[in-house]
Amino acid sequence: MRICRSRFATAFLVVSAFLPALVRAQGAAPTLVLVNGHIVTVDSAKPEVQAVAIKGDRIIAVGTTRDIRKLVRSQTQVIDLEGKLAVPGFIDGHGHYMGLGQSKLQLDLTKAHTWDDIVAMVAQAATTAKPGDWIVGRGWHQAKWDRPPVPAVEGNPVHASLSAVSPNNPVVLTHASGHASFVNGKALELAGVTKDTQNPAGGEIVRDVDGNATGMLRESAQRLTGPARANSEAGRSAAERDALSRRVVALAGADALSKGITSFHDAGSNFATIDLFKTLANEGTLPVRLYVMVRGESNERMDSLLDKYKMQGYAKGYLTVRSIKRQIDGALGSNGAWLLEPYLDLPRSTGLALEEPESLQHAAEVAIKHGYQVNTHAIGDRANRETLDIYERVFKANPGKTGLRWRIEHAQHIQANDVPRFSQLGVIASMQGIHTISDAPWIPSKLGVARTNAESYLFRSLWDSGAIVTNGTDTPVEDVDPIPSFYGMVARVTKDGSVFTPEQRLTRAEALKAYTLNNAYASFLEGQLGSISVGKLADITVLSKDIMTIPEREIPTATALYTIVGGKVKYQASADVPR
Repeated sequence: MRICRSRFATAFLVVSAFLPALVRAQGAAPTLVLVNGHIVTVDSAKPEVQAVAIKGDRIIAVGTTRDIRKLVRSQTQVIDLEGKLAVPGFIDGHGHYMGLGQSKLQLDLTKAHTWDDIVAMVAQAATTAKPGDWIVGRGWHQAKWDRPPVPAVEGNPVHASLSAVSPNNPVVLTHASGHASFVNGKALELAGVTKDTQNPAGGEIVRDVDGNATGMLRESAQRLTGPARANSEAGRSAAERDALSRRVVALAGADALSKGITSFHDAGSNFATIDLFKTLANEGTLPVRLYVMVRGESNERMDSLLDKYKMQGYAKGYLTVRSIKRQIDGALGSNGAWLLEPYLDLPRSTGLALEEPESLQHAAEVAIKHGYQVNTHAIGDRANRETLDIYERVFKANPGKTGLRWRIEHAQHIQANDVPRFSQLGVIASMQGIHTISDAPWIPSKLGVARTNAESYLFRSLWDSGAIVTNGTDTPVEDVDPIPSFYGMVARVTKDGSVFTPEQRLTRAEALKAYTLNNAYASFLEGQLGSISVGKLADITVLSKDIMTIPEREIPTATALYTIVGGKVKYQASADVPR
């Protein structure tokens, strides 16, 4: 693939019949041109082209290489795609932006094969940590270990071995799902957790047969360590906190761009973090476009501030704020998803309701009052049903409000009777294809085989019902790379090599639309993003392999070669990356 400056010195002709009206009217020479590619536009008017012309941050023409070359002037940058695939810039439809950046500064527990591996990692970190410093990690998942921990309570370890290697440093290790944490004895001590400590609403302190805390904190119980961690960081100056926040933003952006992500739905951030994003947007230093869901604020505070914070395509399309994020249940892997029937592996429980329906409905009423979208985390079948019920009640109470595009985030396990309700209510299913790869091998241990096959990750059923289905990664729960998540929707081949309910697969064209135009629609930005169309923002990803045509099994080997945001090449793979 070659990048060059055009040697054409001839004047730009504006009389060619193929040129769009925009180019003819402006007489504009492109600043960037991509030629000789397989360009899948996700635009039904012209689904595939060879070349695209960009001026500034907008697409001004698409067509054949021969015709687009006629637009080139001496100052035009030309990228010869040499037959490579170009698609609209991937939009991650659900992730945690600051969490992604923070994960780069913590212990990465995703590759651990056993609990002993994790203890060893903490032991190593403790050798360089100052006494009292918190050791933080993320990404462990007990169902993915080669063998269960010994001793164990409900399949999870106890903190004795962790406390032994880190007696002077509190440790907090977040589950891959983000819906549980494991802490050591020092952290329990600083959090004030004793035998007499009651479970907080929406959470659980897991205990052994004697009533002692094992170190496992489910859902809202994770917050018990919050005050102690905040005290340890209180000594940082405002400048130090700002510098750290900026570094986190940059780390997240660099990772996303390197994998072809141009826009990111952040699920979600509080007003203070949105203030940071706005400052960076004004400076022109936000790495990717952000669609931010307001989270972690009281209903009263949202009611007073949502109008002030509402933004649509702010700073040349880099920042949009017009939705709120709520969470009605937890995650299946930590037994926190809210189910209609008990867990197979934990019969005493049907999961946890993290927010009572009455509270969620109040938040929804605040949102609709201010013209905000509501995006609710719901994983279990009961959580999905309760959320649909709440949405339906609020919609009926506000018949004049239309085009709301409210969403259910994850929508992982849904009873058949609730599937058509998404389309009927206009509710978007904001899903993550990658979970069919990483989670499917252990889901039957939670739900049983029959229930799993009937309810889990119903991409095809939802799509065919007329619902809008989107794709993302839930990063840092999973890698932000869109290719495995695209593959998950298309192939549903799990890590153990089996095919997970193949009847729920999407086609490649559908899966690409889920990652581009559907995500643009889910953020009210389909007029600006999601397809390679004249007049839209020039966000384009070029891949090393053609995921639309290569054998299915090869899809996961594709990588990003170029990530273009607003007509600027923000990422280019090094020469030693396989192409």
